[in-house]
Amino acid sequence: MPHTLRSVCEVVESLWPIAGAEGWDAPGLVSGDPDATVERILLSVDAVAATVEEAVGLHADLLIAHHPLLLRGVTSIAEDRYKGSLLVRLIRNDCALIAAHTNADVVADGTSAVLATALGLTDTAPIAPAADGVTGIGRVGTLPEPTTLGALARVVADLLPPTAGGVRAAGDYHQPVSRVAVCGGAGDSLLGSDAVRGADVYITADLRHHPASEAREQAVLGGGPALLDVSHWASEWLWLDTAAERLRRELPGVEVVVSELRTDPWDFAILQ
Repeated sequence: MPHTLRSVCEVVESLWPIAGAEGWDAPGLVSGDPDATVERILLSVDAVAATVEEAVGLHADLLIAHHPLLLRGVTSIAEDRYKGSLLVRLIRNDCALIAAHTNADVVADGTSAVLATALGLTDTAPIAPAADGVTGIGRVGTLPEPTTLGALARVVADLLPPTAGGVRAAGDYHQPVSRVAVCGGAGDSLLGSDAVRGADVYITADLRHHPASEAREQAVLGGGPALLDVSHWASEWLWLDTAAERLRRELPGVEVVVSELRTDPWDFAILQ
């Protein structure tokens, strides 16, 4: 029996329940006919012109993006505005759009959990746990063997897909690290949490000047981790393979393709 967009939405809800999303988030079905047949899905971090064109070129019936295209309110989807042009392109080519954002972050195999697993962290737990104590934002755990900040930064750089920004570090290159906190995507809102402050190093993306500076000043006084700042896109791209495998198991007969396009917005960096 062929799968429809409606049945795919039911599977997506079972894997990444919308109830787990943050209140400010906008996951779920964005566009598409619930009765349309779905035979091919493209997974990406971002719904941008390049991934929309990729979906259209693959004749995909559905694009599932981690980041919501309509996260913030819009009053027009006119085609001379990029969000409108993307939606119209998808609709005209019978390609639906679903967003799975913070609801896909918090689950047991969500974005941060995948990053923690890739680093080999053990005895992991959410940084900001939900009421069940199992799901939640971020993960904190212990490396199999202690290492140094510099060596761990190299591991992270080799693990993630390359970007112009690479990996930025705040802390002594040779300082020992064992306890590691990670948060895929923007994570400076968690800098003050007990789990992060109790870690030797915190790996996340989009660290802004003031939160990072204040965290490092606190660390000098004996309370706070070293920091590794990575690309937002790269920190969440690893999750796509895990998401694809889950979808393939739940949707037999549906082809699920992971986009390998780099949608990090930065193109190059010049070191001074």
